[in-house]
Amino acid sequence: MVVVDDRQEQGSVGGEHYRKGLPGYHDPTAGIGGAPLALSALTLRLCLAVSGVFTCTALAIWLYVMDAPIGFVLVVVLLVAAGVIDVAVIVRRKRRGEPG
Repeated sequence: MVVVDDRQEQGSVGGEHYRKGLPGYHDPTAGIGGAPLALSALTLRLCLAVSGVFTCTALAIWLYVMDAPIGFVLVVVLLVAAGVIDVAVIVRRKRRGEPG
C-alpha cells in the first residue's frame, strides 16, 4: 500500500501562509488518507500557562514567608520561569498568525 502526500510543496513559508493560519502545521500527516488537519489550542495553552505562573508565584511567595527550605522556593521559582518562557513562545506564535 502506497500513501501519497498530495499537498503542494511549501518551500519558504512567507507572510501570506501565516495570515492563512498554516493548516496542518503541527501534523506532518495532515491531509494524507483523509485525515483532518490538526489545529493547535494556543489560546487554551496561554490561559493555562498564565494561571500556572500566577499560582506558582503565589506559592513561592507563601513558601518564602512561611520560612520553607530555600530549595522548595527555588523549584517553584524555576516553574515560574518556565511558565514565563512558555507564555512568551505562545504570544510569539499567535502574533505570527498561527491558528488556535
